[in-house]
Amino acid sequence: MIRLTVPSIEEDDLSAVRQTLISGRLVQGEQVAAFEKMLAGMVGVRHAVAVSNCTAALHLSLLALGIGRGDKVAVTAYSFIATANAVELCGAEPVFVDIEPDTFNMDPARLGEVLESGGQFKAVLAADIFGQIADLRQIESIAGRFGLPVIEDAACSLGAALNGRAAGAWGKAGCFSFHPRKAVTTGEGGAIATNDGALARTARALRNHGLDPDSKDPDFIMPGFNYRMTEFQAALGRTQLAKFNRILAVRRKLASRYGQLLEGTGLVMPAARRGAETHVYQSYVVLLPKAPAVERGELIRKLKEAGVETAIGTWHMPMVSHFRSRYGYKKGDFPVSDDVFARALTLPLFESLTESQQADAAAKIRSLLENGKTE
Repeated sequence: MIRLTVPSIEEDDLSAVRQTLISGRLVQGEQVAAFEKMLAGMVGVRHAVAVSNCTAALHLSLLALGIGRGDKVAVTAYSFIATANAVELCGAEPVFVDIEPDTFNMDPARLGEVLESGGQFKAVLAADIFGQIADLRQIESIAGRFGLPVIEDAACSLGAALNGRAAGAWGKAGCFSFHPRKAVTTGEGGAIATNDGALARTARALRNHGLDPDSKDPDFIMPGFNYRMTEFQAALGRTQLAKFNRILAVRRKLASRYGQLLEGTGLVMPAARRGAETHVYQSYVVLLPKAPAVERGELIRKLKEAGVETAIGTWHMPMVSHFRSRYGYKKGDFPVSDDVFARALTLPLFESLTESQQADAAAKIRSLLENGKTE
């Protein structure tokens, strides 16, 4: 089976985790602090706060900005469900914004329309979908007109940049994921990147039961959560980050090769904003032609039978049962997201994917699209 993704786990990763386990120091210690320093340096921010996953990072960032009951947060319509769930977990309402048809990211023009419609908006939450950085220049400018902070859901986009500014360094806070489907992993795990010292301090307290992160004597200054990252996750994160540039270079090369292998199939390849640094291809997501898209589930099943694992892109969040029933969203409210969600297909992409495996996967996709059967 050519899998959808395979983490780049090597002997140095295993050794780092083993040595940390042997040490007996397993939670919130030197490894976490070193990982945070390494990540902050990569992103170019003053603070990185390691947490248990990216959902926790989003949740704590929103809470640290005072988002709560009765507030509204403008959220991209097309993302993994955690993006909107984090808003609801604060007691606030996610107000969805349609996306750009080529990048699949929040459409700044639609954002302006949503914010102008009125309501108690307190923030904008924009996601970098599939590793493609959103148009955060425009998003920040529009949000600024309304006096709103921006949180960047950079779960997929570590290593991307726009105008020389790294993903995760935009807005008040950037939130990363280190889930196994990401280019580098800590198993589960996440982090908040920020230049705001007060936000970082609040997040550090909230992740650890409200414990004052700066006091020499233990003291609890607020109700908090257990959103801590373990020491062995952080040890793995450090070895993973050390090889990140190598992994990213291979992923970009494989993404470019897919364009050649699938030329003429009618698939719409992922678009990158001007400048190759804007996309890190956390996932390689194509759009199917409209006719095959109707049978996408069957296509995914047939490809699996042929030894190629594929999947949908991500979720049209207003159309999942919870948000549709709670807020009354319906098909047609977000026409671009409707179309992209129905047609998106994720192809295998990982550092150890060989050229022959990639060619085999592309050939089977081509065969099914052209002939309706595998060869």
